[in-house]
Amino acid sequence: MMHPDTEVQFISEEIGYGVVAKKFIPRGTITWVQDELDQIYTPQQVEKMKDFSKQMIDKYTFRNNQGNFVLCWDISKYVNHSFKSNCFSTAYDFEIAVRDIQPGEELTDDYGYLNVTDAFKAKDEGTSRTTVYPDDLLNYHEEWDRILQETIAFLPQVDQPLMSLVSNKIQQEIKMVLNGEKQMESILSVYYQEETKIQQSN
Repeated sequence: MMHPDTEVQFISEEIGYGVVAKKFIPRGTITWVQDELDQIYTPQQVEKMKDFSKQMIDKYTFRNNQGNFVLCWDISKYVNHSFKSNCFSTAYDFEIAVRDIQPGEELTDDYGYLNVTDAFKAKDEGTSRTTVYPDDLLNYHEEWDRILQETIAFLPQVDQPLMSLVSNKIQQEIKMVLNGEKQMESILSVYYQEETKIQQSN
């Protein structure tokens, strides 16, 4: 589920629609939680779908670390890519704002941590990266972990309207991380390596 202070807006002809903040969303706010209404499809299920359905799966889903396709039931599926994303995935089935998000600002993800099936060239944002690759997590997880480590400390300091959707188990894990009793789990844990999974299944 997407943060309640967001809505879908038309961004541009090039980008289409995206998710925009209706109110100020401070750094450390959980902006999305995977909930029980989100639909999960295995590659085998997708393979049996009609071509149009496959196109929608390709456009609106992300892959989890099991290689399954997650289709968000709400406006979350309209969150666009940015190499300068203001929201980051975590190993805890939620995303977090890694900097303050102003009213009217678009909420974005770096698709590099969403296990894309194929590389694609993204909009030029003046960064060293111009293409999203399926293995970006392998190359950038240390950098992303540093950002998440700095950001997670803000979790208890800001309002969290989505916290009730975070499982009790994960809430306890986060408390342990914040108390220094446990190390934050790396974002690398969300990576899906197709070759490894195939070898394990043989």
